[in-house]
Amino acid sequence: MKICDILSVDKIIPSMKGSSKNEIIDELIGLFKNDNRIVNLEEMRNSIHEREKIMSTGVGKGFAIPHAKTNSVSEIIAAFGKIDQPLDFQALDEQPVNLVFLLVGKESLVGPHIKLLSRISRMMNKDEFRQGLAKAKTAKEIYSLFEEEENHYFENV
Repeated sequence: MKICDILSVDKIIPSMKGSSKNEIIDELIGLFKNDNRIVNLEEMRNSIHEREKIMSTGVGKGFAIPHAKTNSVSEIIAAFGKIDQPLDFQALDEQPVNLVFLLVGKESLVGPHIKLLSRISRMMNKDEFRQGLAKAKTAKEIYSLFEEEENHYFENV
């Protein structure tokens, strides 16, 4: 499963407005309001926030990957956002976050969920990729960057 199989242009926010970690997460969750893959939006929201309470998903280098496994979704879903004013996400490196990738998986799809988390983390560890995302202005540009990076990855595997 590829990131671009689960991320679509309409699930990308190129300029997020939230001013706290919870507002940012809720802004991304809001993209799924009328999505037929969501069994229960509030249950999904609670799962993500509960996971975040256990340990911050701010992994460093300005990036966070809030995620959860829950049966409130029928399949793995994803959203991405760029924060205009980087904010405190209680990241591991204590640096503010400006790039957020939301990943929510169905409880029975643990393997694909973990592989996607790993792939997203690997992409986000690349300075050049993060810089490209920071410069991108539209959801379409952001999606294209994910597509290019993923295609490059699969060419070299």
